[in-house]
Amino acid sequence: MQNTRLNSLTSGAIATLQNLITNPWRRLSLIIIGLLAGFFLASAIPSATGQATIWDVTAAAVVLLACEAVSRFIYGSRRLLRGEMAMQRTFTLDVLNALKIGTTYGLFLEAFKLNS
Repeated sequence: MQNTRLNSLTSGAIATLQNLITNPWRRLSLIIIGLLAGFFLASAIPSATGQATIWDVTAAAVVLLACEAVSRFIYGSRRLLRGEMAMQRTFTLDVLNALKIGTTYGLFLEAFKLNS
């Protein structure tokens, strides 16, 4: 590619983002932010879909399918058998898994609040 201004800006932004992610404390803090975002998402979904009771079942099915798809992608048996799990563990997968864990935990807490 030609060395245009847009190309150099995007490559510089990507390099800065990679330097941000390689720092272990920043990586951990971004994973915790993903966990808390999942927890917020878990409290926002039932309250938003609870206003119109028609969407309760649909929202539950979408959340269930999304969580299962993330689990299948991260903990798939083919990747574990080949021993690629340690090599393929990227920052994006860690944040996505933290988002899934936060969502699941938040939905359990919402269910306990509704029961009492």
